[in-house]
Amino acid sequence: MNLVLDYIDRHLDTPLALAELADVAHFSRFHFHRIFTAWMGETVGDYTRRRRLEVAAFRLACGTGETVLDIALGTGFGSGEAFARAFKLKFGCTPSAWRLATRARMAQQVAALGERKFTLHSNLDQALGKPDQAPGRRLGEDGHSHPTQGANSMQVQVIDLPAVRVAWQRRIGPYGPGIGAFWRDTMAPWMQSHGLMAQPCYGVGLDDPVLTPPDKCRYDACVALPEHFQGNGNTAISVLPGGRYAVARFQGPTSNIADAWMTLTREWLPSSGLQCDERPCFERFHAATARDPATGQFTCDICIPVRPL
Repeated sequence: MNLVLDYIDRHLDTPLALAELADVAHFSRFHFHRIFTAWMGETVGDYTRRRRLEVAAFRLACGTGETVLDIALGTGFGSGEAFARAFKLKFGCTPSAWRLATRARMAQQVAALGERKFTLHSNLDQALGKPDQAPGRRLGEDGHSHPTQGANSMQVQVIDLPAVRVAWQRRIGPYGPGIGAFWRDTMAPWMQSHGLMAQPCYGVGLDDPVLTPPDKCRYDACVALPEHFQGNGNTAISVLPGGRYAVARFQGPTSNIADAWMTLTREWLPSSGLQCDERPCFERFHAATARDPATGQFTCDICIPVRPL
């Protein structure tokens, strides 16, 4: 079923027939729709419509320069009028108004965070082999560091990351404490049984919780694989794409990671001269060393895929 969700995301711009999706899942065409609805809590049609609108809203906010019609057609709507009607029904405004209000909407989200309670350290030079950068500065697309603004200065490096072959298991539900339990109770035992505890791990949030209902948010727990590793029925194997990423080191309680993500995407990114693209964002860490047993603090790299404006 997770393969079906990924297939839908990759084909939002084309008609999707139930029979086609049933074949992707290797399920009976007769029973597929009922199974999907029971598993996801929404019909295939409702799920596909929601994903088309969420992806469209994301693309509108990214400032890619696409026209509203381009985005409508690229997310499977037959016309700009049909897209505008569906978009206003879900988000309460027209696509153009959503795009124009992006900065104000982001500013409201940042303000709602209140006082920050996390620390973003500037030691990525050691972890990623980069030259020392002064605290309170950011590295731009030109390869140089630039001062960040505000009391909560953070060090962000823009670097090229390689593609990584990973095994993953998926959790669907609210982002938050449940993700830690999913790693502990589901992913870590599988990694242990396959000798993968020393491999780099990646936590991939596939949905923007501002756009997607909490109970529908998808999260993939991933572990990097040795070259000749073969998976089994408990996991899927795919490739995390490489390329240009903005990377910042997080260290603190896991309850503060959401605030760190919010500040990076809603505060740092708009002033960076870069924009997020459609590759997945993720957290990168090593399971054996990510959590300090003495303090309980968690350390990871927050990685945001970027491209020039």
